[in-house]
Amino acid sequence: MSIAVPLADLAATLEAYPWGYILTVGDDQRSHLLAVPSTMVEGVFVVDAGRSARANAATRPEVTLVFPPATGREFSLVVDGTATVVGEQVHVLPTWAVLHRPALRD
Repeated sequence: MSIAVPLADLAATLEAYPWGYILTVGDDQRSHLLAVPSTMVEGVFVVDAGRSARANAATRPEVTLVFPPATGREFSLVVDGTATVVGEQVHVLPTWAVLHRPALRD
């Protein structure tokens, strides 16, 4: 089950998610995952990132952020965006967002 999140509502939606992951892709085409706090400044995610995440984002700027729920019955927030490396940070401009969870049977 998915619910689109208008980008204008993303900051308010993010308040329920204190942390998440940034996913980048390396030269070997494998995903690289880094746990990050959910920090958004003026509509841009600001991520303190390590060397691998910065290198991956510089080469392949299309990234995904995933913010898991507290329980398996709630929605994850999934955000696609375009990354820019700024010093030791990765800044991600969101391009699409969705709340997602499996359709659960009660």
